[in-house]
Amino acid sequence: MIDTFPTMTLSPQTGLLLTKITDTPDLNTALWRVLHDYTGLKMQQLARQIEAFELKWGMTFEEFSQRSEFETLGQDPYAYDVESDFWDWEKTVTLFEHYKALQIQWT
Repeated sequence: MIDTFPTMTLSPQTGLLLTKITDTPDLNTALWRVLHDYTGLKMQQLARQIEAFELKWGMTFEEFSQRSEFETLGQDPYAYDVESDFWDWEKTVTLFEHYKALQIQWT
């Protein structure tokens, strides 16, 4: 069985914009550069969010998760604010790891 990749058609305007933004005449290279740069910017944003949670709680997500499970946070782990931070923090860490894995695949 032969693996095939779906083809994608870009409008001439989109292709021109991509090559101008990236300052490269090759559309494939331009698209990869935009995706790589976007991923890097997204990871920076997520890292700042993770840092904000770490500063707020004075610990990493792993420690926060364990202390929530064993109810040693010093707060009710089922309180809305605590649970809300848990879910937001977990989502942020998960997305960061996802983007990190994508970058590793590309390099």
